[in-house]
Amino acid sequence: MSEPTDIEIDEEEFAENTLVEAIENQIESDNPPAAKATFNKLTLVGYEREEILNLMAHVLAVEIDAILEEDRAFNTEWYEAALRALPELPPEKK
Repeated sequence: MSEPTDIEIDEEEFAENTLVEAIENQIESDNPPAAKATFNKLTLVGYEREEILNLMAHVLAVEIDAILEEDRAFNTEWYEAALRALPELPPEKK
């Protein structure tokens, strides 16, 4: 009877992979510039690639949640500021 759990895990994994992919695209395209800058900064201070991508994906997830919740456009200014603040994670929005 563990099937629903497996499905939930798969969806979560899919969402994570999609977010990480989005971050990789941002770094490669240098858009927004804060993405590549943040990646380089965290690499310099010794974070592993996977760890950096997960931190950055978390920031993107927080912004996507806020967009859905508040029914608004993507806030590039907030997003870039939150990326630059890494490794400190943004506060969870209530």
